Amino acid sequence: MAGRVQDRIILVTGGASGIGLATARVLLREGARVVITDRNVAGGEAAAAELGEGALFLPQDVTSEARWVEVISEIGERFGKLDGLVNNAGCGSLRNIEEETLEGWRLVHAVNTESVFLGCKHAIRAMKHTGGGAIVNVSSVAGLRGAPDLPAYCSAKGAVRLLSKSVALWCAQNKYNIRCNSVHPSFLKTAMVQQMLDLSPDPERLRRRLERTAALERMGEPEDAANMILFLLSDESSFLTGGEFAVDGGTTAR
Repeated sequence: MAGRVQDRIILVTGGASGIGLATARVLLREGARVVITDRNVAGGEAAAAELGEGALFLPQDVTSEARWVEVISEIGERFGKLDGLVNNAGCGSLRNIEEETLEGWRLVHAVNTESVFLGCKHAIRAMKHTGGGAIVNVSSVAGLRGAPDLPAYCSAKGAVRLLSKSVALWCAQNKYNIRCNSVHPSFLKTAMVQQMLDLSPDPERLRRRLERTAALERMGEPEDAANMILFLLSDESSFLTGGEFAVDGGTTAR
């Protein structure tokens, strides 16, 4: 039986771990060919080896426009098309507004926002000539609501939310047959969250605090976000574009 994204070519940035790797797994399970990229070359190669047949790893610094052009071009040369893009690569900062540096602010926006702009720009240029496709931009619940100690991250992820809507409207207006939506996870069991815990003077107290932010009082799994991303890349979501989808255990319902 054909999978939900059978024979589609899908690019997932930040694919060496966390949400990106979980997304690659579910896409492969549902019949896609998956290209994962990451700046962590060793991690990306290990992930591709684990994923097996149907997965390809390409090194990528998502803040480099020249590298975006190369990656999209290589996908076109190898597969003849690009059907889906998951802009997942990201980074965080735990400095409050008084402590954040301009360098840190710019880094968070380069990785979380500028990379999404570049990915959308160059993916659209490729997709519009081969029948269209779907773009999923991974934002965060921090892109839907503020947090006192995450000014750079909230700003960057909030920008992804509205950028996604602008992209969706542009593609619809021009009849490109390209949909674009954003996904907003809360705290999931990823390396980024584990790093937050490791840096805390009281990791268990912080863990309990993070769990209590969700109405379900637990952290989610990377697969929770991956399954939403799969849905938004599949034909099951063919009437959805410009939407924002929280994967947050009820965090934003409060």
